[in-house]
Amino acid sequence: MPKATKDAAKKRSVPTKRSAVVGAADTSAAPHSGGEDDITIMALNLAPGKLSAEMAAYFKKCEEKLGFVPNVLKAFAFDDAKLRAFVDYRQELVQNAAKLSKLEIEMIATVVSSQNRCFYCITAHGNAVRQLGGPVLGEMMVMNYRAARLDAGFTDRDIWDIASVAAFYNMTNRLASATDMRPNTAYHGQAR
Repeated sequence: MPKATKDAAKKRSVPTKRSAVVGAADTSAAPHSGGEDDITIMALNLAPGKLSAEMAAYFKKCEEKLGFVPNVLKAFAFDDAKLRAFVDYRQELVQNAAKLSKLEIEMIATVVSSQNRCFYCITAHGNAVRQLGGPVLGEMMVMNYRAARLDAGFTDRDIWDIASVAAFYNMTNRLASATDMRPNTAYHGQAR
């Protein structure tokens, strides 16, 4: 970045290329898991906003179930309506697929993310595949899904659901890559 541009960015308090700082305003509205994840969510400096009771309860459920709130949710926390839309869309179109198992959904998400080279999503969804299907399958999905011996044969409805999952994660990959979103550190060591 040219020096004049860097100086202008400093004066406006705008993060320069690849900085990873998240605003500290109103952290009570968006619970954080502590440590590095509070600082390195993404390159954009968007302060968490006030969460609705529904989204605050969802964050609490994540804390209880996972032990942390995924950074992708924290990234959306600057705007409760966008966060709610993201969560609702994922729940309705991805998690409620008619016949796809949670493992199959995570495998699709991992392969899409691997093809798109999305660091956040490869890490998060690769971890989910390791937890649901074992470490070897998780690594195959990230490195070369063709090495996995997978059954095929899908109904028209299954194909719709597979396309919906792939499309959703293509969108989230683009958003995560564009904002330099960083995965929670907990993902790296789980199910290894």
